[in-house]
Amino acid sequence: MAESEYKCFIGGLASATYGYALGKAFSSFGEIIETKVIIDHESGTSSESEIVTFASEQSMKDAIKTMHDQELHGGKITVNETQGHDNGGGSEGDNVALIEIE
Repeated sequence: MAESEYKCFIGGLASATYGYALGKAFSSFGEIIETKVIIDHESGTSSESEIVTFASEQSMKDAIKTMHDQELHGGKITVNETQGHDNGGGSEGDNVALIEIE
């Protein structure tokens, strides 16, 4: 893992926009280190959100500036810098798991 991580929270994703498709949509902003699907523990389904980790701060900022409130694969997405580190928690509490997609 990189010494500094530059992570974006992407919400409002259409069901066809996970893993590879999301990485492809965001790769034009710079090197992506990883993508993680956020899964709801109670339902076992995706929460229509992912975390994308970029190699550089500028890539992350460019992605946020360009992609926030844009339409992607039929859904309007939100793109924000994550607050804190991905420890499986976050605003969703203990009902969320991060699942890495390669």
